[in-house]
Amino acid sequence: MLVRRAVLPAPPDGGWGWVVVLAAFLQSALVFGVLRSFGVFFVEFVTHFKELSGRISWITSIGIAVQQFASPVGTALSSHYGARPVIMVGGFLSGLGLLLASFATRLVHLYLSIGLLSGFGWALVFTPSVASVACYFKRRRTLATSLALTGVGISSFAFSPLFQFLVDSYAWRGALMIVAGMSFNLVVCGALIRWKTLSDLFGLQLLSHCPFMRYVAAITLVNTGYFIPYVHLVAWARELGFDEYQAAFLMSLTAAADLCGRLFSGWLGSCRSSQLIHLLVAWTFLTGLSLQLIAWGRTYPLLVAISLGYGFFSGALTPMVFSIVPEIVGIENIFSAMGLLQMIESVGGLLGSPLSGWLRDLTGNYAASFLAAGSFLLAGSLVLMTVPNFSTCLTQPDWHDARLGRESGDYDSRLTSVASAGLSPKKGGPAAEQTPVEELNGCRNPKAGFESRAEMDGSVEQNLCAFDRVCKGSSKNQGLFVTAT
Repeated sequence: MLVRRAVLPAPPDGGWGWVVVLAAFLQSALVFGVLRSFGVFFVEFVTHFKELSGRISWITSIGIAVQQFASPVGTALSSHYGARPVIMVGGFLSGLGLLLASFATRLVHLYLSIGLLSGFGWALVFTPSVASVACYFKRRRTLATSLALTGVGISSFAFSPLFQFLVDSYAWRGALMIVAGMSFNLVVCGALIRWKTLSDLFGLQLLSHCPFMRYVAAITLVNTGYFIPYVHLVAWARELGFDEYQAAFLMSLTAAADLCGRLFSGWLGSCRSSQLIHLLVAWTFLTGLSLQLIAWGRTYPLLVAISLGYGFFSGALTPMVFSIVPEIVGIENIFSAMGLLQMIESVGGLLGSPLSGWLRDLTGNYAASFLAAGSFLLAGSLVLMTVPNFSTCLTQPDWHDARLGRESGDYDSRLTSVASAGLSPKKGGPAAEQTPVEELNGCRNPKAGFESRAEMDGSVEQNLCAFDRVCKGSSKNQGLFVTAT
């Protein structure tokens, strides 16, 4: 029996992709840089509205949850209309929400403006921009993603003292107006994005993809505790008796370490001396451990040291989360996978900060909050270890096996489908060189039949992408390039 091999067009690994990286850098800065620095406003909101910490915590939690839960909407719209107009609309909505928040007279107004409106705008911005970066790179994907996400670290370092200065100079209402003006620049950043549209809108078929869903469960646990320091670290420092600038400086130091962690993680991931999933587990475990240690940091030097450790480890963690997704589901599913990942993990983002605030109100301090937050990340690292092929020595896990249906025993039948489909380079184009199925079955043994590791990686990935598309029974296979190894 003979089959034809199909290969997706290779990402350019550069070119305009670096402009997309720059745009994603600015977008990540103006989304999560703002979110991470909201701890400065947290203290002001508690004082002005005279509400419990738990209720104030819902402002940021709703914003994070909406940003993540509505991400499939952003990816679906990007698939249909392209990422550029979606990101531009999202940038406008995020700035509008912050502007309306400056006129808030009740706490519910902040829930609606920052939480819902700005949160939805951030959903239209962040995931499509990160997914666009992934589409432009393959060999340098981890490095490009890390560079794009360093915007979070740099902006967090700069925004915390800047926001404190703005609050001191213009009060919290005036400060929010200025932050809104900054956020409107997301519209300009969106204009720099260009990428072809994709066809599968929401990608709900991924809900039955077991490796992907296990990965999503782990990241949801991580997300539950990840943002706690960015909401409550300033309040914890103030509670320990440090002044507002010392507390804000802690966030700046954390952000500086975060930046270093992202750059180091991108470099280490590009070296590919070990699996990305191994690196992610290590960073997740160290982040959870350092988060728990914050509860024991009662002196300023000790709190600084722990915050630096947390910032570095948490910064190193983030690029890995997004870089692993294409390896699990394939680059052709990147938009829908990113959207579903962010939507499901929003449950953790929604509940994490209010749970932390509730524990503070219950115990009288934030120690239990940080201990609980760290426990969620430690649990997430354990779940990540259940991802298939975690213990293999290969640097490229064969996660695609699940997409081919090998677990359900229909792998050979799907190869037969490929053979009967008759792929060609273009509609009506010449047939490809034919290769015996036994050679393709060598993909089960990744080293079989290849002279170099690079040749093996490329061939396996190309065939897997082609098989998956053929088995969907879609007519979209017309544009695939057909080659023989």
